Amino acid sequence: MAASCREFTGPAATRLQPRWGSKNELCFFAPLQQGGRRRQRKPGRGVKVVAAVSEELPRLASAAAGAKSGGAAGRPAPGKVALRAALTVRRKQKEDLKEAVAGHLDALWDMVGRGVVLELISTKIHPRTKKPVQSGQASIKDWCQKRGAKGEHVVYTAEFTVDPDFGEPGAVVVANRHHREFFLESIVVEGGLPCGTVHFACNSWVQTTGELPAKRVFFSNKPYLPSETPPGLKEAREKELKDLRGDGTGVRKISDRIYDYAMYNDLGNPDRGKEFIRPILGGEKIPYPRRCRTGRPPTDTNMLSESRVEKPHRIYVPRDETFEELKQGAFISGRLRAVLHTLIPSLIASISADTHNFQGFHHIDNLYKEGLRLKLGLQEHLFQKIPLVQKIQESSEGMLRYDTPSILSKDKFAWLRDDEFARQAVAGINPVSIERLMVFPPVSKLDPAIYGPPESSITERHIAGQLNGLTVQEAMDKEKLFIVDHHDVYLPFLDRINAIEGRKAYATRAIFFLTQAGTLKPIAIELCLPPTKSGEPQPSKVLTPACDATSNWIWMLGKAHVSSNDAGVHQLVNHWLRTHAIMEPFILAAHRCMSAMHPIFKLLHPHMRYTLEINALARQSLINAEGVIESCFTPGPVSGEISSAYYRKHWRFDLEGLPADLLRRGVAVEDATQPHGIRLLIEDYPYANDGLLLWSAIGNWVDSYVQLYYPDAGTVQSDDELQGWYHESIHVGHADLSDAPWWPPLSTPRDLASILTTLVWLASAQHAALNFGQYPLGGYVPNRPPLMRRLLPDPERDAAEHAMFMADPHRFFLNAMPGVLEATKFMAVVDTLSTHSPDEEYIGEERDEGAAPWTGDEDALAAHRMFAADVRRAEETIEARNADHGRRNRCGAGVLPYELLAPSSPPGVTCRGVPNSISI
Repeated sequence: MAASCREFTGPAATRLQPRWGSKNELCFFAPLQQGGRRRQRKPGRGVKVVAAVSEELPRLASAAAGAKSGGAAGRPAPGKVALRAALTVRRKQKEDLKEAVAGHLDALWDMVGRGVVLELISTKIHPRTKKPVQSGQASIKDWCQKRGAKGEHVVYTAEFTVDPDFGEPGAVVVANRHHREFFLESIVVEGGLPCGTVHFACNSWVQTTGELPAKRVFFSNKPYLPSETPPGLKEAREKELKDLRGDGTGVRKISDRIYDYAMYNDLGNPDRGKEFIRPILGGEKIPYPRRCRTGRPPTDTNMLSESRVEKPHRIYVPRDETFEELKQGAFISGRLRAVLHTLIPSLIASISADTHNFQGFHHIDNLYKEGLRLKLGLQEHLFQKIPLVQKIQESSEGMLRYDTPSILSKDKFAWLRDDEFARQAVAGINPVSIERLMVFPPVSKLDPAIYGPPESSITERHIAGQLNGLTVQEAMDKEKLFIVDHHDVYLPFLDRINAIEGRKAYATRAIFFLTQAGTLKPIAIELCLPPTKSGEPQPSKVLTPACDATSNWIWMLGKAHVSSNDAGVHQLVNHWLRTHAIMEPFILAAHRCMSAMHPIFKLLHPHMRYTLEINALARQSLINAEGVIESCFTPGPVSGEISSAYYRKHWRFDLEGLPADLLRRGVAVEDATQPHGIRLLIEDYPYANDGLLLWSAIGNWVDSYVQLYYPDAGTVQSDDELQGWYHESIHVGHADLSDAPWWPPLSTPRDLASILTTLVWLASAQHAALNFGQYPLGGYVPNRPPLMRRLLPDPERDAAEHAMFMADPHRFFLNAMPGVLEATKFMAVVDTLSTHSPDEEYIGEERDEGAAPWTGDEDALAAHRMFAADVRRAEETIEARNADHGRRNRCGAGVLPYELLAPSSPPGVTCRGVPNSISI
């Protein structure tokens, strides 16, 4: 007879925990939080769960076992203990026909004994065989009966009888003999053993034995350092890590769970032609972090380049790294939105040359009001030529209209002002490039034999009138001068960039003065081109704030070129390289070297969620040859080389933590009297102000957690898994920089806490600050153009172009911006990238691991609760700062509040929220 079922709905069923109830029934309850309030699951996560409530506990012993022992029916055999395992399985909400058929086959297969089989492994070893003590196999009995159960979660049961001295169950082995995989959230084992209830947080896809013959093993949520591993689990711990590492050969299947390394040799596609050839990122010549290996065969024309997998086909990442169903649905929806946004201008651009450029600022504004059709000013006869466009317009009109970016919401014309241009350097999308000006005039570090004299063309004469009566030296001594310097990043690549049709760029510098009001004002911009011959001076223009109509338009174009270069550095260096790419080797090494039982793996686990998947998708569509980044940003096909050049010359792990980065850029000085040990030279620096709150909260949490397991240096140095993780992260994942002297040591608990704090910071707060403002703050292209198509008008270089500028500067300015196709494609993509998924997990939230707590260590849970409280206080402080009129960079008439580091957020494009991981 099958176990009976009972259905629970609503919040109380969102996170079920088994408890023995009256009459020996197995009941499920949502755990109570402090104050007796039940935890509410996030919107979008399932709230309807079907829980198994088995018959009386004595029936746990099988009838066969009872008969063989001569025991009464319904009771365990004499000298045996009854145990029950409750498995929480998350079901797909949407099934295609193939999956539905496989589900019915599984139900039939289950009836003939080819179902899901479990086996318990004790923490003990057998005294005679020295092998782990194991239970017999037990099958899930109620899979078939619950085939039609409703709800996101279904709880199945399996029943065991073991010897009284079995010990504590430390692992569960699962064999899936069905026709399709299933997602196992957790297992709870409960019964008559002294150890009480044992929780297993699984959160993993269990493949069929036909797909992956090896059985899966899941460990309990108790953390164990390698040296503390119970004897019965040592063999399983070692085997699981060996399976995850693989042997470095073969093509990876989508169902595989293997973590391995490769170079970025799949960005180009030489089989399509010379224009799709890209250099391999990684190695001595072009150093770069490593990415996840897929093992795909080489291209036909270049044995060193890996063949590509193009959309909509899936690119390999280990199975448990893929987006969950809710995230996948939101991502696909965003991608559809992006496709619709770019489809119409692409089709129309092929028919009407008049639509390539924006004809006026009102045409850009219409993107947010009427949509693409009205924006383009199309005549009906054009729509008759492309009926598909008309159909989409009629059926999906809402999807063709862009949301108004936040930058326009409070002051439509703010972007025109100099103070807003400067404010965005400390409270915008890229607040990590501004530095204190240490030397005047600024000096290049490029080879003067190739790029000419290193000194900037900016002189004291250019800026003396902007310094409130100070000399340049006095302003520097008073720490009043700052710079955003992208000169050396771009100059070596400008000849190649400017040779691309529709691309024109300079190597830029922008100098800012810190006013008495605590705000910045731009006082000079330098635009440089490469010398015509090696070693000759660079052609350059120095611009200062406008004094008449003509110089105002020139100044606006100069600011646009600075913003365009800053957009490229933000995307290629600060965002992609310094968060996405840098984190991937540490994630790969964590899975390869540290067991799921390892306390440090448990700490890092939420900060690794979805990163391998989003990075793989970036290789497929964003950073590949003629992908979104190359199509929409100034560097184009040299994007990877610019990113690599920064990695070689400037990236240092020991300076990636927030305080160290602020000190490196000279925008802070050490000060032991300050709460965070540093004093900001720009007191109202929203990114740094709020970032230090979260940095401190993360640091305190990591410190307290590390102290629970590593009381002294010896415990750190003797932890083979931990040392193997750090060594492999450096010497394999970052092999091209492995000999650098600046890698921090890993010898003491303090070393470990510092390394982990930096990694958690990069994955959470730093990425959030650089990512989720892309559309709200950059979705209005004139404010922050991702590329420029014209140099400044110059009567000596092009008299006709200069005459056109003088006659219609408004049209010249718009024609220097991205065209309709580039702009709408860029806007659609950054809209998707700025979107929070409904299943986002935010920093400081209660960690949701299904029915099982993420750790069995009560001290660790208590430390995390303190961390959550610190994060809530930080959010309250950020909210108060945004209402403080003394903070003019985040509060004032028409000034946007700075919320990118406010920890919580609803789904969607919100310009706030700090997820645990790099998930988009």
